[in-house]
Amino acid sequence: MIRGLFISGTDTGIGKTLVSCALLRGLRASGVDAVGMKPVASGCTMTSAGLRNDDALDLIAASGRDIDYGLVNPYAFAEPIAPHLAAADAGTPIDLARICNAHAQLRAQSECVVVEGVGGWLAPLGGSLMQSDLVLALELPVVLVVGLRLGCINHALLTARAIKADGCRLIGWIANRIDPAMLRIEDNIDALRQRIQAPLLDIVEHAGNPRVASEIRLSADALRVLLADAGN
Repeated sequence: MIRGLFISGTDTGIGKTLVSCALLRGLRASGVDAVGMKPVASGCTMTSAGLRNDDALDLIAASGRDIDYGLVNPYAFAEPIAPHLAAADAGTPIDLARICNAHAQLRAQSECVVVEGVGGWLAPLGGSLMQSDLVLALELPVVLVVGLRLGCINHALLTARAIKADGCRLIGWIANRIDPAMLRIEDNIDALRQRIQAPLLDIVEHAGNPRVASEIRLSADALRVLLADAGN
């Protein structure tokens, strides 16, 4: 059985939350009890319950049940800046053990945890702590979200190379059409297919409208690949 996935991206604002929520809905529809997690989030709003992040709230909604917000998003920072800077400004260094503990609690409550990263793969979490350290600690395979726009080939290939160099396992990538006016989009996808040593799982339409985004799911074929590979 699939234990979990780590969703990374070629940049920030590239569609990691869109894809993570689509994965959660698809997994749940296929009978897998899956919940989402956003370990670190910057750009949060103060509410009566404390700082809250829209991405983390979307993951909770896509999980289809009430989950302790503190487990889904252990580190929430107000400023929309790089996480290591936000953590330093808040005087709250990011502790890997705290995230692992929250993840273990979510795992005890579900079959699968879809963990969404922050920013791009090489966005530091603080000091010498990198996202790869978190992925290795959680022992999760990686799904890469590639934002289809000019420059995406370079960004995607560099990210795939970095994931491998960091000792993590890339099991597939998902293309997100973030620029509908992009020229030669199919040729760019073909170039990536030939060069990324992991399968293209799906191509999704970028959705700025929350209602449309809430209807997006990954294809049955993509889910079959993930269910077969991520459980290994």
